[in-house]
Amino acid sequence: MSNICFGEGDALYERYHDEEWGRPVRDERGLYEKLCLEAFQSGLAWITILRKRDTFRSAFANFDPEAVARFGKRDVNRLLNDAGIVRNRLKVDAAIANAKATVALRDGPKALPELVWDHAPPNRRAPRSWADVEPLTPESTALSKELKRQGFRFVGPTTAYALMQACGLVNDHLAGCRVRADVERARKAG
Repeated sequence: MSNICFGEGDALYERYHDEEWGRPVRDERGLYEKLCLEAFQSGLAWITILRKRDTFRSAFANFDPEAVARFGKRDVNRLLNDAGIVRNRLKVDAAIANAKATVALRDGPKALPELVWDHAPPNRRAPRSWADVEPLTPESTALSKELKRQGFRFVGPTTAYALMQACGLVNDHLAGCRVRADVERARKAG
């Protein structure tokens, strides 16, 4: 068994695995970015998004929700003509709608970080293989429903679960993974 869950042989992918995936993200901008990138990833390989991430950040004002919430038709056209990102109108429109929803949550009972982290599932045993990892859970289904209720788009239960994995709500690093224990410590400290 490899001592890495995924990305072996690709330096960018290995760095993402070792330094980011599963580590807690609790700030609004970081959660909004991950939510957008997970939505753009839908139907594609994550490495595709990872390789385009810097261009995504530039194109989407470093995922500043306030800035993206102000995007208009000119920005949409600019994004749809940017070969450095995934040019899908529904996903671009969703990123803008999700920025508006993120900003709107600030005036509600829960801002985005609290809303997302309130859906963290209880700890469970480390998966021994990817066959042990479900693509969605009752918690990701509930998070998806709540995000949609708040005006978010492209946030189905599978995308919500991918967000939970990426942002440390769950630790799906496999049992033999070299960073699993570090990720678990970061989750407990967070």
